[in-house]
Amino acid sequence: MSNSDFPRNAEEKTGYSLVFKDDFNSYDLDNNKWFPYYLPQWSSKQNSKANYRIQDSQLILQITETQLPWCPEFNGNVKVSNLQTGVYSGPLNSEYGQHRFSKNCLVREEQKEVRLFTPQYGYFEIRAKGSNDPNNVFGFWMIGFEDLPHRSAEICPFELKGWNVNTTKSTIGFGIHSFGDPEIKEEFFEREFMIDPTKFHIYAVNWTPDGVDFYLDNELIHNSSQSPQYPMQLMLNIYEIPPLESGSKRAPTYPSEFTIDYIRCYQKK
Repeated sequence: MSNSDFPRNAEEKTGYSLVFKDDFNSYDLDNNKWFPYYLPQWSSKQNSKANYRIQDSQLILQITETQLPWCPEFNGNVKVSNLQTGVYSGPLNSEYGQHRFSKNCLVREEQKEVRLFTPQYGYFEIRAKGSNDPNNVFGFWMIGFEDLPHRSAEICPFELKGWNVNTTKSTIGFGIHSFGDPEIKEEFFEREFMIDPTKFHIYAVNWTPDGVDFYLDNELIHNSSQSPQYPMQLMLNIYEIPPLESGSKRAPTYPSEFTIDYIRCYQKK
């Protein structure tokens, strides 16, 4: 297993134009790029607000000791800090809203529609690192904006479960989830790679009208012939799964942290 960080890619990408990036060079979050709440329609902005800090030109999403579960009504004791680039909900008590993860979900706080960055197709790249804490899950994913309920598939360049990190190899999740899109089939994988994801690595997808290519450290790891045909928004998050649900015998450590060096999104020229 490599015990070193994978280096940053050059910002310029041949044949592509850079249309969205964040190097986290400012002292605070750019609210023109990020909405710092996790699916607040199923809970509230107060309960779903992200904990984070920016340090050394890196975004560090955190779960803190005093943080409360984001949505006890529908998601139990799960805690989360998340940034996303859009939000949509239907009216109060309706079923309409992004990423309806449970059939029981109803809108508890109606949200004004926000579209900060909702691209359709492109090359999406993140340089990030997680931890081996067995209570945490880390991810970079994209979901349909879901202004229509069937526009709900997910493209996941990178998911890391802390309990899947060990001393010789680590399991990384990636792929496509159908959720409520009848045109998309489940195509999600968890595969072992000879990397240490507690060091920086680059995770990327190339999403075109014809399919989605998945990359790890600039190497193609999977090609899908499926392609959601509607705009998507970006999601960056860290979860804390209660030990009884994760199977962990270890108490959570605080703060738990997910570190993002940069995120870049390109469109083909």
